[in-house]
Amino acid sequence: MRIGLFATCLGDTLFPDAVKATAVLLTRLGHQVVFPPGQTCCGQMHVNTGYQREPVPLVRNFAEQFGDPSIDAVVLPSGSCAGSVRHQHGIVAERYGDAELVDGVAKVRAKTYELSELLVDVLEVTDVGAYFPHRVTYHPTCHSLRMLRVGEKPLRLLRAVEGIDLVELPEADACCGFGGTFALKNAETSSAMLADKMRHVAETGAAVCAAGDSSCLMHIGGGLSRIASDTRTLHLAQILAATRTSPYALAEAAR
Repeated sequence: MRIGLFATCLGDTLFPDAVKATAVLLTRLGHQVVFPPGQTCCGQMHVNTGYQREPVPLVRNFAEQFGDPSIDAVVLPSGSCAGSVRHQHGIVAERYGDAELVDGVAKVRAKTYELSELLVDVLEVTDVGAYFPHRVTYHPTCHSLRMLRVGEKPLRLLRAVEGIDLVELPEADACCGFGGTFALKNAETSSAMLADKMRHVAETGAAVCAAGDSSCLMHIGGGLSRIASDTRTLHLAQILAATRTSPYALAEAAR
């Protein structure tokens, strides 16, 4: 399968290792990964902040970059960005675009997937040959859980990882408190939600808190670093990309 990889803004600027791990994983599974160089932001942050007309150029660019019919599927290592493409792009196109944009968005939306969706639903694989001998807990991010409804897919992938000690996160479905600008506009509420999430992570005794969104991992990881926690945050793709021959050096990453 020829798979188009969308890096996302955070992946491109702050967490490129998660994007690279996605490419490594899919290539190892025998697929061709292509990276359209003209890709930009998906426009999620504009829509979420109430600016629905402004991201029209971004939505159009996404449809053009990934609309190539030779691209069989589009993968995003981000539940929130995948949710934006699948749900918000159509709204923006229909309200402020033209017929061509509506059609282009619909075609790309139909082949766009969050990473765990692509692996489990499209590629029909749960055991990706990963090896990660560490205690891990998983935080299901809000967009993945409530907008995309990926359900147990990330956990099915993690359970199949060799050597992993996967422990359940108490109150896993509670928001971490990030929510983009929510964390800035409602800082006290966001901090309280983050404190609850960190407490639950600590209860697991996990060395790693994993998730499918770099934004949530940034928020949780920032909080954990401020309390000098030994728990590290790591994108799901990075765990799945690790193997016995190319293991993830958790100890070195911690330093």
